[in-house]
Amino acid sequence: TAILMGVAEVLAGMKASLSGTITFLFQAAEEGAPNGGAKAMVAAGALDNPRIEAVYGLHTWPGPTGTISTRSGGMMASADNWRVVIHGKQAHGAQPWRGVDPIVIGAQIVTGLQTIVSRNIDLTAGPAVLTVGAFQAGVRENIIPDSAVMIGTFRTFNEKARATMASQIRAIAEQYATAGGATAAVTINMGYSTTANDARWFGRASSVLRNTLGETQVLESAPSMPAEDFSVFMERVPGLFFFLGVTPRDRDPFNTPANHSPLYDVDEAAMPTGIKALSALALDALLHGVPALRPLK
Repeated sequence: TAILMGVAEVLAGMKASLSGTITFLFQAAEEGAPNGGAKAMVAAGALDNPRIEAVYGLHTWPGPTGTISTRSGGMMASADNWRVVIHGKQAHGAQPWRGVDPIVIGAQIVTGLQTIVSRNIDLTAGPAVLTVGAFQAGVRENIIPDSAVMIGTFRTFNEKARATMASQIRAIAEQYATAGGATAAVTINMGYSTTANDARWFGRASSVLRNTLGETQVLESAPSMPAEDFSVFMERVPGLFFFLGVTPRDRDPFNTPANHSPLYDVDEAAMPTGIKALSALALDALLHGVPALRPLK
């Protein structure tokens, strides 16, 4: 927010010499997956009035202060959530044969889920991750509960892998439950799609960054498994999403607390770089035009 306010100040100062419109999109509730703020912003007309032709965004990230990292194609993964409720039959812990143990069945489901990425996903087409984030069941040591609940997330870089993950989660949970004499209620919440820089636009946009900041300041990033609802904007118009390095120069970016850690430390010396980058990209699109590119989705 502070960086975008700086961009607004810079470009507002040039207003008299510019022809066209620059819109400043302050992302709202990005962390609210699967229905973050970008969906609501688009639905409310954020890209339509005035009509947006190109969109740019940045994310502070571990990396040497003031460096930019980005890549053509998939940059951040899709993010989808799942929930499994296993319905068994309560029994005394000393008499398990009188019940249906949802904890044992849940443990088998956890193990089964780990085979999806290793055996069902073509990892040469992009990385994928499945995580069980919580497993909740029971209240006492001597009672087999009547139900268990598991929740988690899965991340991919292409729609085929995304669909496979969803269908396999459902199949594994339901079939393990059936085999154990229980039932499983599976809910899949499809959230953010892959944040992808359009290859048709990437060369020009990245060259603007290199010309503005210098060749050594613009790096190629690896695909990142966290997700970002900026993807909602980029599904509709071309643009560029990039990371702004904010790790203090005396620290190793790969061994320092990162985003979402209470120890995450942002070097504010990186802020002018973010302002320069976004300002240069906006000016390039405004002054030289944006080609009519078919949306990626």
